[in-house]
Amino acid sequence: MNEKLRLVFMGTPDFAVASLQALLEGGCNVVAVITAPDRPSGRGQQLTPSPVKKAALAAELPVLQPEKLRDPAFLAELASYRADLQVVVAFRMLPEVVWSMPSVGTFNLHGSKLPDYRGAAPINWAIIRGETETGVTTFFIEKEIDTGQMIFQETEPIYPDDNAGTLHDRLMVRGAALVLRTVQAIEAGTYPRTPQPEPRDEKSAPKLNRENTEIDWNRPVNELRNFIRGLSPYPTAWTTINERFYKIYAAEIASGTPAPADRPDESPFDASPGQAHTDGKTNLLVKAADGWLNITELQAEGKRRMPIGDYLRGNSL
Repeated sequence: MNEKLRLVFMGTPDFAVASLQALLEGGCNVVAVITAPDRPSGRGQQLTPSPVKKAALAAELPVLQPEKLRDPAFLAELASYRADLQVVVAFRMLPEVVWSMPSVGTFNLHGSKLPDYRGAAPINWAIIRGETETGVTTFFIEKEIDTGQMIFQETEPIYPDDNAGTLHDRLMVRGAALVLRTVQAIEAGTYPRTPQPEPRDEKSAPKLNRENTEIDWNRPVNELRNFIRGLSPYPTAWTTINERFYKIYAAEIASGTPAPADRPDESPFDASPGQAHTDGKTNLLVKAADGWLNITELQAEGKRRMPIGDYLRGNSL
């Protein structure tokens, strides 16, 4: 091919901004940007543009913000840009009438090594399930979500102290470079199309909600630590202690067993999963299936996020 393709870029959050900027800095011909409509945000609920819209306007690119992707007016406007290729990063699911429009096709950046962790929350679930590596994949969009032919794939380690936020930021940068590499390879006509193998059932990445982000204290401490860091800082694992709601941002596996709170000089005690123990000053321990988890950062309902020591200085459990 060896010619600049006309690109339409689709994305919404910060994760997608890095890819858009990589394409622009790499000299790619981005002719339009599709992003979510402005949404109310903050205390005043002012309409706020998405991070991708802000970046696109700063680059003086046309921006389309359809409420419905099958809207005939939107489809006509999208077709008017005569895109050869569409690039999708952290956007919503596209109907076939959209992803099949360009002559070359539409490719997506996914935050995992496909076929592992197909779905809405690949970064979170890779950490939750205790993986030691993940990656990014570019692939052509087809009818079934996250199943299309792969173009390129790269590996990224998951470190023991990573949480979803730190891993997100590294994959954002690595993914942006991969998006640019993918476009350049397609323009040069030197890109692979590799069918995906069948995924493993235990390596899916379903959407996160209130039900699947609650801490189950009947699980082993190592699993619970992974669960908490895999959901931090967003959407955050949660639990109730003494019938009060808490978001838990960070925790460490405790060594040993605490003494009873009302008899601190006595020997360590056996507790039921979910039972809490605190010295009222610097630590909050909660019993899991096979040990204790030391909560180090939390947010009580109606309060700000804070280290456990700060919380205990002003609040009683």
